[in-house]
Amino acid sequence: MNLNVTILIQSLAFFAVCWFTMKYIWPVILGAMDEREKKIADGLAAGNRAEKELEEAQAKADKVVGDAKEQASQIKDQASQMASKIKDQAKSDALSEKERQLTAAKVEIEQEANRAKDALRKQVAGLAVAGTEQLLSKEVDAAKHADLLDDLIKEI
Repeated sequence: MNLNVTILIQSLAFFAVCWFTMKYIWPVILGAMDEREKKIADGLAAGNRAEKELEEAQAKADKVVGDAKEQASQIKDQASQMASKIKDQAKSDALSEKERQLTAAKVEIEQEANRAKDALRKQVAGLAVAGTEQLLSKEVDAAKHADLLDDLIKEI
């Protein structure tokens, strides 16, 4: 056989196989590759969306935690203020009760002092009358008068 004819037939067979491959097989392979590329791109896009959603969820969770901390701080401040008000009110009530009891004690002491003064006045008056009776019933003598007054002073 002739080498030229063999090369020509092989060349024709090669071009026929290339044409057949490009016409029928190559589009199927390219379609599968495009489909696979699309699936990969969709998967990457879904992963990016999931990352963004995760970041948004994390941001929302951080905001909720921050709001909860702020609310807890406000509740703590309100509780402190309320405790301070209750403490001040109790102190005020205690001071007013102290003043009331002190006033009542002063009034009672004053009444007791007045009663004691009245009792002393009655005793002094009785002693004065008794001393006067003794003075009038005896002679007026300066020495006896001084002795009687000393006795009176001792009794008082």
